[in-house]
Amino acid sequence: MRPFEQRNRYFDQLCNTPGLMWLGQNTNHFDPHPSVLHAIADALKDGSYHAYAPPCGFEELRQLILEDLGLPEACAFVTDGGVEALFNVCSNICKPGQDFVTTDPSWAWPMHFARKFGSNVVELPIFNEEQDYKLTAHQLSAAVGPNTGVIYLVDPNNPLGTCHTADEIRELTDIARSVGAYFVHDATYSQFAEGFTPAAKFYDKSIVVYSFSKWLGLAGMRLGAVVSGAEIIELLATAPPNNLGSNVLSQRAAIAGLKTKNEWFPLVKQRLRRNQAAVAETVKAVPGLRVLVYPSHANLLVIDTAEAGVNPESLVAAYGEKGIMIRQGTYHTKRFGDNFIKVSLSVPEEWADRFCALLPAMVERARTIPAPALF
Repeated sequence: MRPFEQRNRYFDQLCNTPGLMWLGQNTNHFDPHPSVLHAIADALKDGSYHAYAPPCGFEELRQLILEDLGLPEACAFVTDGGVEALFNVCSNICKPGQDFVTTDPSWAWPMHFARKFGSNVVELPIFNEEQDYKLTAHQLSAAVGPNTGVIYLVDPNNPLGTCHTADEIRELTDIARSVGAYFVHDATYSQFAEGFTPAAKFYDKSIVVYSFSKWLGLAGMRLGAVVSGAEIIELLATAPPNNLGSNVLSQRAAIAGLKTKNEWFPLVKQRLRRNQAAVAETVKAVPGLRVLVYPSHANLLVIDTAEAGVNPESLVAAYGEKGIMIRQGTYHTKRFGDNFIKVSLSVPEEWADRFCALLPAMVERARTIPAPALF
């Protein structure tokens, strides 16, 4: 069987598992504000989904995205999710033979895109407590030069949950400016952070990637955006993967979500922090396990399993037997992935509590399970 078939069947099985507790994909499983569901229902009732949406997104949504990021002078281009946004960005700015500099761990797909378009991927290790599990200016400065075309930063980091300060982002963009590189700031988890600052505030060749999958819980509806200056957006809009406009239902949901965000999203963050605290406290009681970054600025926690001598894939399999999906570190990094699991926590409290209640037993169960092949 071809690898793509194996991968698809693996996720198809997950999607068709009744009652599965999704603690591995960083998706938001809290109920949205009622206005979001009403907006989707209204779009179905009035038949507006029969027509294509504007190619760059509804004007109201584009403006609301800029307001949410605090970038009123920038330009937004709505996409079919953050992944499509990154593909479009990489297809336009990654050049054969140029360096695409990112962190390790990071999110893997942009690296695949960069290689597809001929770039050399340079991964800078940040799995290091001494540097607070973050990219440092010294580290980046030593890695870039005239051949650097793109610097890609997931911030807050997926999977570590660290977030850069405004001063740190300014330093990193200064380095990008010094070599003329694009700075792609993947802000997928920014709404969960305390003190996020978009790179576009400091550098005109910054490209901010925005997603509705996590904070608004629209992962299955595929909606995101690219935010940058008008010249860069013009480049991306010339021949995008989809030139007929993104999903009308998703856009109407996003408009409603952004308009009511201040009413309901603080409670989402409160519930997320509660779940993070419950998991962190439980981990302390299991010998050999430890949470690497706490509190996390993303909707997840990374749990180190190395000192416990537990294989992450085996622990994923053990939880899978109980109807709980968590994620192995090798999904994000081949270099450091054998050291940790990732647990997503923007989920109902009973899911997080179930994870906690099972943890000691699952660690012991994992010791008896050969490491399976996972995706």
